[in-house]
Amino acid sequence: MMLHAVALTGVCLLFAQHKLGKGSRDKVQQFMAITGASEKVALQALKASDWHLEGAFDVFYSQPQVAVANTRHLEELFNRYKEPDADMIMVEGISQLCSDLQVDPQDIVMLGISWHMKASTMCEFTHQEFIGGLQSIGVDSIEKLREKLPSLRAELKDDQKFNEIYNFAFAWAREKGQKSLALETAIGMWKLLFAERNWPLIDHWCQFLQVRHNKAISRDTWSQLLEFVKTIDPQLTNYDEEGAWPYLIDEFVDYLKENGAVQSRK
Repeated sequence: MMLHAVALTGVCLLFAQHKLGKGSRDKVQQFMAITGASEKVALQALKASDWHLEGAFDVFYSQPQVAVANTRHLEELFNRYKEPDADMIMVEGISQLCSDLQVDPQDIVMLGISWHMKASTMCEFTHQEFIGGLQSIGVDSIEKLREKLPSLRAELKDDQKFNEIYNFAFAWAREKGQKSLALETAIGMWKLLFAERNWPLIDHWCQFLQVRHNKAISRDTWSQLLEFVKTIDPQLTNYDEEGAWPYLIDEFVDYLKENGAVQSRK
């Protein structure tokens, strides 16, 4: 009886897909590629939003995902990676997790996974973070998580999600008990994040900080740089010298002009 019901559901979905026009079918495929959702979920979200793709994303991300993760499997996974004498996954366990996922530990997708887990500290997952994070992603095995990697990477292409992950990264990467982010750590994180955005001034920014600043990075500087990258073109043609940018950004602009990275406006 159960097999009959599953088969009937598949037939209904297939029939619904055939009834769709090419534009609608393309939206279903695009939705599935970005969210990692099934055809059924894609159809439901798109129908609920009257076939507006952006609206469908809002529907999908605003509703709790159906828990498909098996709790026993999640506990087994956690125990596989946790420290022998602590109820926590730490550097060695995360290294093994990356190996099992066939990704480099410095792959930005691991930052995305940490964001889903709401991890408070880099290279650490508490029991609650790990279990809750995998439940939110909707997986209960390494194989399923590996299959989700493309959709997790695609989230970084979404402006809103990139902003959230970027802001998450500041607290996640700083040392415990510190309000600021160590300069070398900040530079490493910026290079990782802005590789996704192809920001052409990233190397100049990092060199400027090492030559002129050489101090830890505040949360305000971290946030303001993202705003600068989002709003100011690489040649600074729309940069307002009288604007309300922090002093460090103004210094960076002067540094770019002094070093011929951009043309000074007369």
